[in-house]
Amino acid sequence: MKHGKRPTRRQKQLITSKRLNHNNWLVVKDSRETFDIVHKTSGKVRSYPKLKGVIVKCVL
Repeated sequence: MKHGKRPTRRQKQLITSKRLNHNNWLVVKDSRETFDIVHKTSGKVRSYPKLKGVIVKCVL
């Protein structure tokens, strides 16, 4: 399994916009096309596509 890193502020906003708790997820890969995160305890990996490499702002 890949080791993740703590998310930055913008990555936390992206994780929260997917209705996930950013405290439970680590960032594995953050490229122009995809955003891959792994759950801290279960090890489940999720991958989300980005739109033209732009992170969409979270509006709450």
